[in-house]
Formats: sequence, C-alpha cells, structure tokens
Amino acid sequence: MAEPEQPQIYLITPPEIELSRFPDTLARVLDAHDVACIRLALSTHDETALSHAADACREVAHARDIAIVINTHFILAERLGLDGVHLTDGARQIRTARKTLGADAVVGAFCGASRHDGMSAGEAGADYVSFGPVGDTALGDGTKAEHDVFEWWSQMIEVPVVAEGALDEDLMRSLAPVTDFFGIGTEIWSADDPAAELGRLIAAMGHG
Repeated sequence: MAEPEQPQIYLITPPEIELSRFPDTLARVLDAHDVACIRLALSTHDETALSHAADACREVAHARDIAIVINTHFILAERLGLDGVHLTDGARQIRTARKTLGADAVVGAFCGASRHDGMSAGEAGADYVSFGPVGDTALGDGTKAEHDVFEWWSQMIEVPVVAEGALDEDLMRSLAPVTDFFGIGTEIWSADDPAAELGRLIAAMGHG
C-alpha cells in the first residue's frame, strides 16, 4: 500500500519584518526546504509598509516559483503582483475576493475550529481552508482546532486543509496523516537559524 503524501509547508511571515534582513532569511529558508506557498501576514495596515514588504518578499518567492498571498488585503494583492489572498474571517468575503482577483488567484480562508465555517468557505469557492490554532497559545479565546476536525475534514471534504498555530513536533507528527499543509510562521522565525528549525519540524512528520 502506498504511503500517504507528506503535507506541504505553507510559510507564514512574522507580523513584523526588518526589510534589510528578512528577505535574505526568507531566501535561505526557501533554498533549504520545499515550500508550497508564502503568506505575507504583517500586523500593519499601512499600505506603504505593506507594499515595500510585498515587493521584497514577492521577488524572493517568484524567483523560486513559489506563490505568495497576503493576509486580508485582497485589493492590494492584485496591485502588488501577488498570487492571491488569505482571508481571516471565514467565508464572508470569498466571493468578493474571487470577483476582484479572478479565477486563477489563490483565495484561502481561516475558519478557526469551525467545521461549519470551513464548509461554508469551501462552498463559496475557497482554494483551501485553514483551521487553528492547533496548539496552546495566549492568542485568541483559547479555542483549539482539535485532531478530530482535521480527521473528519480529510475523510469528508475535498478542499485542501491547512493546520496552523502553535505547532510543535508532536502536533506535526500527529496531524501529518490528516492535513494537506502545515502553516508555519512564528514557530521558526525567532530561532537563530529558521531554516534549521523548519527542518527539525519537517523531520518530525516522517516519524509517526
């Protein structure tokens, strides 16, 4: 019997980046590991700051044929030459984003721990749905996306699913059979060597 495919890595930028250094760090991570997609997930809403960051990260990503999407700001996505948008409010804006960006753009949706929101997003035309956080974090209201959400989704729904939020080796080992992507961001960027840290997490997937 064939081994199930290993989940792909969906890389999430830190909420704040130093433009003089981060593009080089990102390039080292991308050159060390296969990454399916990058999400520009900055905390700022300043269009100038977003534009500068998007330009720098897009150049690094597209030089390696990797798609890059932006959190929330689908109006900016097209203007900045990005590949799509990651919406953080479930299905609410999917149809609007799709109409704005076109059929070929990536439109994904974060749905917390709600199967219902995930199904609504899939029905609205999301290219993928993400659930999280899967681990313990001080952010949010304490709700976690448990293993059974991913297990049910992988059995019942064809839309690709992303597991994200406070991942560690044990969670990646556990969720690898039931998710298509791992959304990894803050887990690696504070490390001295983000590429090595990502390698450690990827290695955990294969030791179920």
